[in-house]
Amino acid sequence: MDMLTAGSPAPDFELTDQHGTPVRLSGLRGRKVLLVFFPFAFTGVCQAELHDLHGFGDAVVLAVSVDSMFAQRAWADREGWDLTLLSDFWPHGQVARLYGVFDEVKGVASRGTFVIDAEGVVRWTVATAIGQPRDVADYRKVLSEL
Repeated sequence: MDMLTAGSPAPDFELTDQHGTPVRLSGLRGRKVLLVFFPFAFTGVCQAELHDLHGFGDAVVLAVSVDSMFAQRAWADREGWDLTLLSDFWPHGQVARLYGVFDEVKGVASRGTFVIDAEGVVRWTVATAIGQPRDVADYRKVLSEL
């Protein structure tokens, strides 16, 4: 499946956060959403990227991986994060597949990012290789222009 492109409606989903609370994308209508897929908790590049995902004004930041909510909770607690980490654990990678960022060979989400406007439309995307970090400054620029 190809990665979603700008102008596409963002597929709705519901995933559990690191506290066991369900989060539904459509429940965030009226707000900008920064949807960030990452491969694994407790890995260097992912950790550095998530450290930079604070302070996006009125945008809701949702970080998604195939890790269990328990692993995500342990990681968030260790790092002192108040980010919303969503578990795409089961069915394995289902939401990453919807967005076209699931690596079928490695069984993980690739590094795909989607800026979704208040109406639920994807306005910007970026993808990098699994070991290559994304530039958070790009997120800030795009969100400020919405």
